[in-house]
Amino acid sequence: MNQTNILAGKKVTELIPDLFSGRKLKDRLFLIGIVIFSLLTISMVVLIIGSMILKGYHQINWAFFTQSPPDTFQAMMAKMSGKTIPGGIINGITGSLYLVGIASLIAIPFGVLIGIYLYENSKKKYAGFIRDITDVLQGVPSIVIGLIVYLWVVVEITHGYSVLAGSVALAIMMLPLIIRSTEESLKMIPDTLKEAAIALGTPYYKVVMRVLIPSSFSGLMTGILLAISRILGETAPLMLTTLGNPAINWNIAKPVSAVPLLIWQFYNDPNMVDLIWSSSLFLMGFVLLLNILSKWIAARQK
Repeated sequence: MNQTNILAGKKVTELIPDLFSGRKLKDRLFLIGIVIFSLLTISMVVLIIGSMILKGYHQINWAFFTQSPPDTFQAMMAKMSGKTIPGGIINGITGSLYLVGIASLIAIPFGVLIGIYLYENSKKKYAGFIRDITDVLQGVPSIVIGLIVYLWVVVEITHGYSVLAGSVALAIMMLPLIIRSTEESLKMIPDTLKEAAIALGTPYYKVVMRVLIPSSFSGLMTGILLAISRILGETAPLMLTTLGNPAINWNIAKPVSAVPLLIWQFYNDPNMVDLIWSSSLFLMGFVLLLNILSKWIAARQK
């Protein structure tokens, strides 16, 4: 009997290394697969960034940030002589900042207030309906939003392409991100913090302004900056609402240009190819800076 047990024990101990070796093999294969797919993903990003840097860096100069784009004849003559294309994208830079600034003034207050309402009334049917509408709005194609704003603002209010129409379109695109980030940030605050403020007799609006918003500031700022990063590269809604402007414009009722619109215009002109890469490089760098800033704010607040 003892010999039988000993033999059975030996068989089990012999099988254990085989089982572990099989597991280790699967783990290694899975790890190799993860590394390969990660390298493939990173390589695509590196290739895109590298192409933009190699093809666009020579066009980045002081004039690029201070002058308006050249006409086709100037670009053609510069290209034929092997010189850098004169001019820059100052009208697009100022236009993008102007559009994003007005869109932020519209979207941030509404988005934060709606997010607070959803947080405070999360179990009500009306809050659930708003949440569903927000999720649907987040998935609507940008060109559809541009078409709707064209019918609402361009045709009915401004009677023409304008900064206001473009800002409204961008604000609508910002709203879902701000609403959901506000709600999720507020959910992370302990209920005892709010209850303590209410127990001290603090009015509700002060609880919101002095307790809820400051406590969730990092999440709010991250959501706002990510929303701004998203709309900075939008082209389709601006083509239907602002159209573009060869000069710098600060009149809210007149058309304005933007960096994505300039990239599209340069694409349609074979003499402006070099400006496509430099403008794309600038836009990518600006969006990357905003993403780094949002992560820095979140880490600092934590």
